[in-house]
Amino acid sequence: MNRSIKEYLLIVLKGMGMGAADVVPGVSGGTIAFITGIYQELINSIKSVNFKTLQLFFTGKFKDFWNAVNGNFLLAVVLGIGISVLSLAKGLEYLLNHHPILIWSFFFGLIIASAIYVGKDIAQWKASTFLSLATGAVIAYLITVITPSEAHTSYTFVFLSGSIAICAMILPGISGSFILVLLGMYKFILGAVSSFNLPVIAVFLGGASIGIILFSNLLSWLLKRYYDLTIALLAGFMIGSLNKVWPWKEVVETFVDRHGELKPLIEQNILPTNYEVITGNQPLLIGAISLAVAGFALIFVVEGLSKKLQK
Repeated sequence: MNRSIKEYLLIVLKGMGMGAADVVPGVSGGTIAFITGIYQELINSIKSVNFKTLQLFFTGKFKDFWNAVNGNFLLAVVLGIGISVLSLAKGLEYLLNHHPILIWSFFFGLIIASAIYVGKDIAQWKASTFLSLATGAVIAYLITVITPSEAHTSYTFVFLSGSIAICAMILPGISGSFILVLLGMYKFILGAVSSFNLPVIAVFLGGASIGIILFSNLLSWLLKRYYDLTIALLAGFMIGSLNKVWPWKEVVETFVDRHGELKPLIEQNILPTNYEVITGNQPLLIGAISLAVAGFALIFVVEGLSKKLQK
């Protein structure tokens, strides 16, 4: 597909949005890809990296390989994701540690709007579509209540974590970062990115590359044959994931990590008023609601800007 430099710069910006989302547990880069209109092209481009196209590469037909895998598009997306991950990792780590209620409120509004936006793309609502929506919501909810484990930092487990998490990263509503939380690997990987631990980053990306190529084929097949059901399932994933990003939580069980630090293991959602009673801290209700509204509005602002820029 022939595109202008302006169009590729726009794709880089969309990739940056995906990267920013993928850094945060509970928010999916796939959601950003969907609302910015590059989701299906992304899945199909990744899917095109197969034995046939790899044969072109290994026989020296690099230009044919690049065109076959929509290389310019993939490079622009990956460049945007990389810029965001490398530049935002430290900042988001700080905000999540020091201003969790405000940050999670913003993402709560973001995900609600994303679920509505994705649902708008369903052509016909039927009993089967509603069932698919409910199934996605239940699956995502159950994932959010699984107790996280502590990190296993061997290279083998880092590789497996990358291959599993990347599948979630391209699913709207299922956060790859949250999968890393469940695996006990989130802070370890985030720390590796922040400190430029190249061996860990390389092994993680190797696992991610294998996982995304295999999973994209399945997702592409589902979207071609069962589009409405698949989109409903993805919208359900977003709804179910709201349990994870509810801003006010009470820690009910802790554990001591390998550095001897006390960490939350199990948390339960509580009301803002109960949060103040339990923790002695102000619930920041007005600020939280304002940021939730801002997150909600942002999705439709991004949608409108994307449509204007594509004209």
